[in-house]
Amino acid sequence: MTQPLLSVRELKVHFNLGGGTAWDRITGGSAVPRIVRAVDGVNLDVYQGETLGLVGESGCGKSTFGRALLRLIEPTGGEVLFRGKDLAHLSYRQLRKERQHLQMIFQDPYASLNPRMTVREIVSEPLNTFRLLKGAARDERVRELMETVGLSPRFSRRYPHEFSGGQQQRIGIARALAASPDFIVADEPISSLDVSIQAQIMNLMERLQRERNLTYLFISHDLRAIRHTSDRVAVMYLGKLVEVADAKALYNEPLMPYTKALISAVPIPDPKIEMTRKRIVLEGDVPSPINPPPGCRFHTRCPWMVPACKEVDPPLVEIMPSHFAACIRISPEQPYIDNQK
Repeated sequence: MTQPLLSVRELKVHFNLGGGTAWDRITGGSAVPRIVRAVDGVNLDVYQGETLGLVGESGCGKSTFGRALLRLIEPTGGEVLFRGKDLAHLSYRQLRKERQHLQMIFQDPYASLNPRMTVREIVSEPLNTFRLLKGAARDERVRELMETVGLSPRFSRRYPHEFSGGQQQRIGIARALAASPDFIVADEPISSLDVSIQAQIMNLMERLQRERNLTYLFISHDLRAIRHTSDRVAVMYLGKLVEVADAKALYNEPLMPYTKALISAVPIPDPKIEMTRKRIVLEGDVPSPINPPPGCRFHTRCPWMVPACKEVDPPLVEIMPSHFAACIRISPEQPYIDNQK
């Protein structure tokens, strides 16, 4: 296999909320620091030209992970190797040179666009920042980008509030493309859009990927969107990756109990299949990332939990070819937890 475009090694993002609870402060109790382990030791490779989907429940650390890759949030520890350079430890001057090749599409298109700037100013901002083009060449590039994402160049002097949500997201995509990046983090890029517009944006992103050889990290909680867009899928739970596989293999043959539960919740547009298939309902709530459970973090909700799950923190292991999972109850010799007692 070719060398990965981006390699993540033991990436951690922890947030210190300060010492103690409100009750501790009132009663004068001990102020134990409260640390939110949003991302806690993630290892992942992303290859040139692929779309890697990152999926999980809300609050599992997906968006934090994506932002930490680009150092929009400073990592607490670990490495983010982009073409051999560790982005996590570059100086700001060195990082600025690399940022041209790494861009982001944000979840809320309107909130990510400066309401005081015209579309022309928004799309040309990366060109100015990285000193790529100016004058007539810059204006021509803006017109080209707007046509590329399906917007008329006549709209370039309008402001973001004059556009629909789907058009605003197209503006955000045009801005992300302006500096000709290689890697784009798409953080829930369709979650705030109507279903019909979601399909248009996904098709646009796929076309741009083919034409420009782009690499995406596509973050979403919508497994249907992930299935449609992704070549590989990584499943995250409470700051850790629990399964990584090709998209088709993951959907047809999920190994982790958590992944099985997520996929079982996706409706199938066939009434006969939908009526006969079994839904896996997880009991309880997602534990707090401030005080995650010991051992396997999923054991508090896992139907196949055994006492050892409370003690052993399972690593991500290759169970089948290119199919990794983190569970002590499955192995290359016994990959299917359903067959075990």
